Amino acid sequence: MSEPQTVRVALLQINPTVGDLDGNARLIADAARAAWRQGARVALAPELALCGYPPEDLLLRPAFLRANASALEVLARELADCDGLHLVVGHPWGGAAVDHEVDVRSKSVSVPRVFNAASVLAGGLVAGTYCKRELPNYQVFDERRYFVSGRDAGLGPLVFEAGGLRFGVLICEDAWFDEPARLAQAAGADVLCVINASPFHLGKPADREAQMARRAQATGLPLLYSHLTGGQDEVVFDGGSFALDARGVVVARAALFESATLFVDVAAGRAPVPAAGSAVVPLPELESQAWSALVTGVRDYIVKNGFPSVIIGLSGGIDSALVLAIAVDALGPDRVRTVMMQSPYTADISWIDARDMAGRVGVRYDEIAIAPMFDAFRHALAGQFAGLAEDTTEENIQARVRGTLLMALSNKTGAIVLTTGNKSEMATGYCTLYGDMAGGFAVIKDVAKTLVYRLAEWKNRQPTRRADGSVGPVIPERIITRPPSAELRPDQTDQDSLPPYEVLDAILAAYMEEDMAIDDIVAAGFERTDVERVTRLIKVNEYKRRQSPVGIRITHRGFGRDWRYPITSRFRA
Repeated sequence: MSEPQTVRVALLQINPTVGDLDGNARLIADAARAAWRQGARVALAPELALCGYPPEDLLLRPAFLRANASALEVLARELADCDGLHLVVGHPWGGAAVDHEVDVRSKSVSVPRVFNAASVLAGGLVAGTYCKRELPNYQVFDERRYFVSGRDAGLGPLVFEAGGLRFGVLICEDAWFDEPARLAQAAGADVLCVINASPFHLGKPADREAQMARRAQATGLPLLYSHLTGGQDEVVFDGGSFALDARGVVVARAALFESATLFVDVAAGRAPVPAAGSAVVPLPELESQAWSALVTGVRDYIVKNGFPSVIIGLSGGIDSALVLAIAVDALGPDRVRTVMMQSPYTADISWIDARDMAGRVGVRYDEIAIAPMFDAFRHALAGQFAGLAEDTTEENIQARVRGTLLMALSNKTGAIVLTTGNKSEMATGYCTLYGDMAGGFAVIKDVAKTLVYRLAEWKNRQPTRRADGSVGPVIPERIITRPPSAELRPDQTDQDSLPPYEVLDAILAAYMEEDMAIDDIVAAGFERTDVERVTRLIKVNEYKRRQSPVGIRITHRGFGRDWRYPITSRFRA
């Protein structure tokens, strides 16, 4: 009996940019051609790789859809000389570019029928197109706003042949349900090919593999999973493309948060085999995943949007120290600038530690005293405030002076301000509008305070080369161990008016991330006074969060596109 024919498949783990059709097509073509030269005859590019994910309301523009159709044709012709190559690529399909059917949604808006599609390109032509059947509409997903399901349109599976094997195409959410894979199998698929743009959150890589393992086991077919990497506004994509055998066992995995090509050899009746140096790259620990996600989010937001550099208000506290360490890892020290803005309440150890850390990572460090400006505000307002005691008003003035200074430097230099507020502060309103919330990108907006400490300690355990050539921790130990304080009044600490962060963050996770009711959180063992205080703060500070900068999402629910609560609401449970 002759040996079954082997087909080399390349999983193209790339980092496209939304709307850069020419650039994305070039990225896909270069990766596919390089894979073909290494023997690949099937290449899988990620979901909507041609236009970038998520394109959001660009999908409502007919010109965008026409441009995608043109780019797809150009990409097919570009690879026409790659004899025997079958490239599966994700793209939007439909609208005026394909037909003239429209879905009238109001008297003023007509939206063309559009599909989240994957096409097989071979021999310079589009050999077949598949339309996604399962459209996610939860968490950060909003696909039913834009797309029609292939099922609802009466469109069937897509199975194509290469090297004697039959490959069934699925798109992301399709593989989380039984029907699409069963239809591909019934159409003769020997291998399931899943192309994806699945946003990262903590724990998602393992969950994703477990679900795909169930799909492989249910069909008895090997499964190849090609995934996007990179950052797009508040979401990040972790890569980690992988191959499963028919038992659901991972036989190959690409690294997380890196552009890469994972090669797998497949043959009928046999488990996929890693090829060309591919292997099972281990999944890193949770803190490492979070760090890489934050670094990726900063790097791609700054680079893709063309900002020359970043500015950080460095306070000597843990939050700004963490943001600085992330920014340096993302951009390098030459593109990061720090400013310490001492107030009358700034402790000496704060500027000493800030100066120390800036020196360790080798970034520009400046100091601007805000006392004269603070005094000028108080003098100007003295008549208006006569007879009134000092309170948070004066604290907020200090924060707003700092925000004004940072934004002035940003305007003058073109650098973007990275804000330093964490998720616990965003939840409870312990942040100042037009003060420490002033800036262009909120790096740790979805990082709770307890995780801030874990990440700082994790970073300090990593062997890091410092500016002086030595290897050691980059965050001074005292920044991690001293009690956190906004330093806006004498002897102030965060815990003066908040529960311990271990308690606050647990309540936050239960209420905001898990949708638990107040009574259920109390029943879980928390003091009712703490629960009612924290949940009240979450509710009354919604108006602040609506005005905050976009920030990186690393949990399964962040204060961003997957948190849409009304500002005006009397619901209290």
